[in-house]
Amino acid sequence: MRALLLENPHENADAALESAGLEVVRHTGAMDEDELIAALDGVQVLGIRSKTTVTRRVLEAAPDLLTVGAFCIGTNQVDLAAAAHRGVAVFNAPFSNTRSVVELTLGEIIALNRRLTVQDRALHEGRWDKSAAGSHEVRGRTLGIVGYGNIGTQLSVLAEALGMRVVFYDTAEKLALGNARRMGSLEELLEIADVVTLHVDGRAGNAGMFGRAQFERMRPGAIFLNLSRGFLVDYAALRERVLAGAIAGAAVDVFPEEPKRNGDPFDSELRGLPNVILTPHVGGSTEEAQEGIGAFVSNKLASYLLDGTTTMSVNVPPLALDRAQTARYRVTYLHRNTPGALALVNQAFAESGANIEGQILGTRGDLGYVVTDIGGELPDEARVALDEVPDTIRLRVLLAGR
Repeated sequence: MRALLLENPHENADAALESAGLEVVRHTGAMDEDELIAALDGVQVLGIRSKTTVTRRVLEAAPDLLTVGAFCIGTNQVDLAAAAHRGVAVFNAPFSNTRSVVELTLGEIIALNRRLTVQDRALHEGRWDKSAAGSHEVRGRTLGIVGYGNIGTQLSVLAEALGMRVVFYDTAEKLALGNARRMGSLEELLEIADVVTLHVDGRAGNAGMFGRAQFERMRPGAIFLNLSRGFLVDYAALRERVLAGAIAGAAVDVFPEEPKRNGDPFDSELRGLPNVILTPHVGGSTEEAQEGIGAFVSNKLASYLLDGTTTMSVNVPPLALDRAQTARYRVTYLHRNTPGALALVNQAFAESGANIEGQILGTRGDLGYVVTDIGGELPDEARVALDEVPDTIRLRVLLAGR
């Protein structure tokens, strides 16, 4: 089997995949749709980061593909439904780089409140301009966190330790940590926050959530940060508010369109603005985070290939499986979740004389995932019978205890 890793995930990913019996091939940059289709010929495992898009067309042209690993937090670059219905399990790293994003956010909040970007530029231009005008401590200021998930909650705790008052808004019910206060609406948060930072996910419904109306609702002199997704924000409206002096500073790490390779040209309406920090989607790009992501995602991929484990998959039913101790075969069966599916599976085994030693079923929406450990022989007629079930999506037979 072969694994194709794009966009330079940490090199520790290679060892985990090679230990699962894969040949690992690397490509430094992202690929467009046609390039990816050509490269996936004979590939069972695909590793990507944020710039490679795995579309329905790519998935339909890659019958050998078993699993995709997103070596990052987000998975909106993968058509998850299309992948699931072609039997391709997708895994990501929802926790491994949260600390890196939080630390960058805090650093930028302090830098923008102290106007370090303006003072740095003046000195580089040869001008001495020592002034306290517009410079503030973060202690006592109000941080408004939009999206109170893994990153938002960790940011909440650390910001409070710096002496900030924390308010947050999330569409889901979330437990407030420390002294943080939940706001009833985004508008309520915007009216009281001195700093507004976005940490929401990349689902399609969030596109364009922050535009002119939201910027106009912010307090005069407030600071804005986006380290989540570029398509959430109207950056032209942000530019207007910065130039008008209504927003005192901004930090942006993500953009609607980003270059696919290092060294490619970049442009944005935010370039050249005073007290605006632009970074090239590096919120989670620390050596520590990338090492953690490389190990986490590659081990999930290897475990799925060897044992059928789908724990923390983002698109197929999650099953936590132990290595089979006495069984000879493990049969993993992804299927459409229809009444009687499990009965058909067991009928195929019973009629062929296969001995079931253990079995577990999980469902997610319209998908079902059955894993069956077989002792002794697995007759060919059992496999054929399962393959011929109309609701079959993907059948794999693994050597148990491998």
